[in-house]
Amino acid sequence: MSKVPLTVRGAERLREELKRLKGVDRPKVIQAIAEARAHGDLKENAEYHAAREQQGFIEGRIQDIEGKLSNAEIIDVTQMNANGKVIFGATVQLADEDSGDEVTYQIVGEDEADIKAHRISINSPIARGLIGKEAGDVATIRTPAGEKQFEIVEVKYE
Repeated sequence: MSKVPLTVRGAERLREELKRLKGVDRPKVIQAIAEARAHGDLKENAEYHAAREQQGFIEGRIQDIEGKLSNAEIIDVTQMNANGKVIFGATVQLADEDSGDEVTYQIVGEDEADIKAHRISINSPIARGLIGKEAGDVATIRTPAGEKQFEIVEVKYE
């Protein structure tokens, strides 16, 4: 399986979630299953079935996170010398050529993407159009509404 890029912050978040799932959520659901079993007849015990379903979700998420971390290539953008070019992990300030509106995005891995937090996936059309460019360049991005022109105002590695 090929390596999947992940920022240092993204890897940290996944490790924290894994620690919480294993140390807090898993023991809590095991306790809930034990309590529900103590109530007797498991066929009609809604608490038992809900706890078992929750356990399945937690175990699945643990496996998912462990798989992601084992296949991750953790990239620390602060340690790279990109000479002002847009690379994975960079934070890019863009200005829309038509409207002049400015927006800032960080280019992150697929699992870290969150448009509300201004983190876009390396596989998104915007990120693909920006990779390799530098401040002052104009990137043409294909969007569902047609092609848009964005000027790269600033590239930061934080």
